[in-house]
Amino acid sequence: MCFFLFDGACFDLVFLFLKKKITQKELEKRDLEIQYQKEQLHAIIVTQEEERKRIAQDLHDDISSKLNIVSLNTHLLSAPNLTEVETKEITENIISLTTKALENSRKIAHNLLPPVFEKFGLSAGVEELCAEFESSKAVKVHYKNTAEFDENDIDRHLHVFRILQEFMNNSLRHGKASEIKIEFLDDNGIFTCNYEDNGIGFDSQNAENQKGLGMKNIDSRISFLNGTIRISSEINKGFVANFTF
Repeated sequence: MCFFLFDGACFDLVFLFLKKKITQKELEKRDLEIQYQKEQLHAIIVTQEEERKRIAQDLHDDISSKLNIVSLNTHLLSAPNLTEVETKEITENIISLTTKALENSRKIAHNLLPPVFEKFGLSAGVEELCAEFESSKAVKVHYKNTAEFDENDIDRHLHVFRILQEFMNNSLRHGKASEIKIEFLDDNGIFTCNYEDNGIGFDSQNAENQKGLGMKNIDSRISFLNGTIRISSEINKGFVANFTF
């Protein structure tokens, strides 16, 4: 009888020990998930702040400075004894500056949310993005899409658009690529984007190469899309990325 009691007590102790271990592992896993979410949130906040600073700088350096000169020129028009030639010169200067200010304000607004993307959706937005990069004559972009996107999903698609913007900027600025390929596929409602360039590449096995703000921003966007991403690159062998959303 005592043996069975002892055996039962041992079983209970082992059961409690295993239960404690499982609970501890679950807590550790949850802590890691929370930490990962915090890091993602921090990356997004930092990215947003950088974007706000850039917009503020653009507004201050370009739009505000031009409008200040327009204001000064406008006051000059009220000065007495202006000749007809002087009046014409000041007026032309005002028109020129306001035209440039309008053009640049459109560019800033376009960078925030391209009108084509907002009106016609992701595929049209990516087509325009490719055309913009090709207009530099520095790179050739091949774009193919066989997927049908829901026009009401614009908020999620904006993340996809920003990811591609980041990739393309990196391909041109850092990768020195002369050719970029982008393809969208639909596998039973799971969308995949295949991206590659023929640039100088980098060692993707080196974790330090994937710690930049741009990569953290991309990881955060992929997480919001409930997607996955796979990146591969070798020195002098280009860059390849495949992500789902």
